[in-house]
Amino acid sequence: MQSPWKILMVAPLFLLLSLQSSAFPANDDQSRPSHSNGHTCVEKLFLKTTCYLVIDKFGSDIIKLLSADMNADVVCHTLEFCKQNTGQPLCHLYPLPKETWKFTLQKARQIVKKSPILKYSRSGSDICSLPVLAKICQKIKLAIEQSVPFKDVDSDKYSIFPTLRGYHWRGRDCNDSDESVYPGRRPDNWDVHQDSNCNGIWGVDPKDGVPYEKKFCEGSQPRGIILLGDSAGAHFHISPEWITASQMSLNSFINLPTALTNELDWPQLSGATGFLDSTVGIKEKSIYLRLWKRNHCNHRDYQNISRNGASSRNLKKFIESLSRNKMLDYPAIVIYAMIGNDVCSGKSDPVPAMTTPEKLCSNIMQTLKHLNSHLPNGSHVIFYGLPDGTFLWDNLHNRYHPLGQLNKDVTYAQLYSFLNCLQVSPCHGWMSSNKTLRTLTSERAEQLSNTLKKIAASEKFTNFNLFYMDFAFHEIIQEWQKRGGQPWQLIEPVDGFHPNEVALLLLADHFWEKVQLQWPQILGKENPFNPQIKQVFGDQGGH
Repeated sequence: MQSPWKILMVAPLFLLLSLQSSAFPANDDQSRPSHSNGHTCVEKLFLKTTCYLVIDKFGSDIIKLLSADMNADVVCHTLEFCKQNTGQPLCHLYPLPKETWKFTLQKARQIVKKSPILKYSRSGSDICSLPVLAKICQKIKLAIEQSVPFKDVDSDKYSIFPTLRGYHWRGRDCNDSDESVYPGRRPDNWDVHQDSNCNGIWGVDPKDGVPYEKKFCEGSQPRGIILLGDSAGAHFHISPEWITASQMSLNSFINLPTALTNELDWPQLSGATGFLDSTVGIKEKSIYLRLWKRNHCNHRDYQNISRNGASSRNLKKFIESLSRNKMLDYPAIVIYAMIGNDVCSGKSDPVPAMTTPEKLCSNIMQTLKHLNSHLPNGSHVIFYGLPDGTFLWDNLHNRYHPLGQLNKDVTYAQLYSFLNCLQVSPCHGWMSSNKTLRTLTSERAEQLSNTLKKIAASEKFTNFNLFYMDFAFHEIIQEWQKRGGQPWQLIEPVDGFHPNEVALLLLADHFWEKVQLQWPQILGKENPFNPQIKQVFGDQGGH
């Protein structure tokens, strides 16, 4: 799991490499849900501008090189997206040219020798040093680093805009001009005059003069769901249709603007805080939707405080984006799920970069102290352990990656090797042909899980109870196999690393069942007034 900015820089690499494949576009395509509100114009403008800039700066050079029968590896190295440092091996994904690499690269550079792009790359600057891209890069970096909504008029950390850390990530604001109105707060005067907590329940029942919020929600133990996670929790996803020529159609890129403005994450479909209907055809729901089904007073009370590249080491940089007032808000269920980056990196030798159990303990205690100072009394914090990621290599290494499905020329083993060579792998430790390294990575992951387990068993806090749960992915695999599925179908096909939407929803179901069995107090009561809430308020204003 790379840092968020590196991930956005690597994404074009996949798109560039996809040019190596050639096939007629498909006539139809299954796309993810999109919205047609005003924000779509902003997203399309963002994408259109970016596409024009990329085509303007790189398009002619790419076309020249491909027209000269240069493959994607040669194009990548010629334009210096890919580099071979002194003493380092040559990184390539496709078969090498018949002529020597040095000769081929010289010939390719002659074709684009007047390119203004190369002036910047050879000066040691990255793509963001291009004057035409500098401002866009800076805006994207700020949005990612702050992890709060880009559009938030009243600065209450909730937004009426979906992407750029808006309501795809946390409940939609219902009054963006009043900072005292936001999801998850206790109602102001039982919401007689306005919906102060955005759960869609407000006003007075004309039959008896009792406020609806008081009648339907008092004593029902409302609570929110907050995820502190990484790219898995945010549901990192690159659509195979974007890089597979045989699957491309006019509809393939319809949701690319949404993906780009969500950092290539899909929190609105995640296992913890997803609120949209699943696109993968299984009955399981997110933890948030199950909390809402249990008590409709929990409507919109979700926060996905996850970031690509997040770990116990850097959580302190964005945990301030969490919104909870210990005096004014309802309690929350906080799930701590940093499941990879404490053992994962793209370094050539990833072991020294792994978090030690001692350092994890220190990081976690800082996080818990912060939570205790912000969470309302009666909250709960649940640690997720780390997985045994050896299942990635075991189930994927000899399968064809989407880039290699057409010509049967790129397996996941080759992709892993290529990413490791470039030192941009999300997890060199597990995405490696080196069995010893894979084992060492799993051993460290187990040590860190045991550290979390010990903290949960020994530490006490004023405002929340502490619990630990294993990241039992093997149980998810077994459940999927019972349904006739295969383990590889639970992994994101493009990056070959992250759990996909099916896996995330199965994990959510496993989480819910275990909590319901062992710690039912975490979930709160079932609200007997749910039918009446639906009758009076319908979909409660939607999401």
